[in-house]
Amino acid sequence: MNPRFFLPALLVASLAFAPTLSQAAEDTAIQTAAQPFSVVVEGSGPDVILIPGLASPRSVWSDLATKLKAHYRLHLVQIAGFAGEPVQKEAPEQVMQPVATALSRYIETAHLRKPTVIGHSIGGELALMVASETPDEVGAVIVVDALPFYPLVFNPMATRETALPHATALRQALLQETPESQRRASQQQTIASMVKTPSARPALVEAGLKSDRKTIANALYDDMTTDLRPALSKITAPVTVIYAYDPVFGVPATAIDKVYRTSYTGTAHVHFTRIDDSYHFIMIDQPEKFGRAVEAALRPSH
Repeated sequence: MNPRFFLPALLVASLAFAPTLSQAAEDTAIQTAAQPFSVVVEGSGPDVILIPGLASPRSVWSDLATKLKAHYRLHLVQIAGFAGEPVQKEAPEQVMQPVATALSRYIETAHLRKPTVIGHSIGGELALMVASETPDEVGAVIVVDALPFYPLVFNPMATRETALPHATALRQALLQETPESQRRASQQQTIASMVKTPSARPALVEAGLKSDRKTIANALYDDMTTDLRPALSKITAPVTVIYAYDPVFGVPATAIDKVYRTSYTGTAHVHFTRIDDSYHFIMIDQPEKFGRAVEAALRPSH
């Protein structure tokens, strides 16, 4: 497996770019101490929660939101400390579990009825966490380019124990102060491997540089040490996994297919959709194909 191109975002900074949401919608975003994210609500209809990836703004979903909001009520999340979202008063040592718990609480307190939860990258793993921990609350899950245990990208035999030293070293490296020019150069190199669309890359770099260093470092540590495979059997909702492939990955498409299908063993109701000619950010590289795949997954008969 070529780690340079296959899901590289989670090791550095999973960024996103799309046209911004309306100012009126942005003004409705609310973040509280007990809720480590803000939410913008658009549209009407069945509820759909959209969770962006690491260091990503909610605007990554703008193209999809335009397609869906005439028929669905969208809850567009942005996690504290990601892409300029105000950090919590004290950046938590643990990020993923508190966010997943708060998402479940949001579903309850906002009186959402069996929402579909869509997540990209680390957001996809958060969607799996919510669906496995509170299965009665979730109607469906759509995971975008994410595995239930990220280190499987590099080692199909990976465990939390084998990943722990690498996760610790990465967190320490990210917490070190580095010159702005060095950070920017690193982001530019990373973005080139995450997004196939050249015109999107400059804005992606800026999004990453706006993220809180400590929050990102802790979120990455969580991601590399959280193995959700044992929890997959607890998910009762249908799960759709949409993932990317491009020849530049350096492996056959069938190899990528195998990684995904093997990793999600134990999921009761799972469907896989591969979108070719795309890197990690499928919604940027292939927005039309991506939109059709999501709409198909949202249909009750899917």
